[in-house]
Amino acid sequence: MNVKKVLIAVDNSTASEKAARVGYEIAQTFGAEVALVNVIEPLPANVNPDMTLAPVFLETYDNSEDNSHILLKEMEDKYGNGISTTYLSVMDSAAHGIIQQSEEWGSHLIVIGTYGRTGLYHFLMGSVAEHVARKSACPVLIVPNKADV
Repeated sequence: MNVKKVLIAVDNSTASEKAARVGYEIAQTFGAEVALVNVIEPLPANVNPDMTLAPVFLETYDNSEDNSHILLKEMEDKYGNGISTTYLSVMDSAAHGIIQQSEEWGSHLIVIGTYGRTGLYHFLMGSVAEHVARKSACPVLIVPNKADV
């Protein structure tokens, strides 16, 4: 397996911290570049009677993008060990955004964490990790939240 580009999907969770740790370890082993991707899921827009977006939505979007870059920087600082890292923040649904960024960046491997939810919540919400694994053009490594890494 020739892994030269590792895409690591992160959010603000322990599951994604574990994925970041594993992803950077794999990148170090293969001498690969890393891209950290954080997907900002869009909030429903409040539309004023004159059909313009409410200012509060634009404020929320700006803050989310700023927070995304802060999160990516923190992950790189914590696990990067000097590995060349690209930051990718995109506003989209989680699974679609990860897959699209992977294709655009040309990743050879996606590393993603999973919460390991089951039952009704899993049935209603689905699993981002499962969706990415089914739709991705490259291999996907799913790091379970229960993993001791």
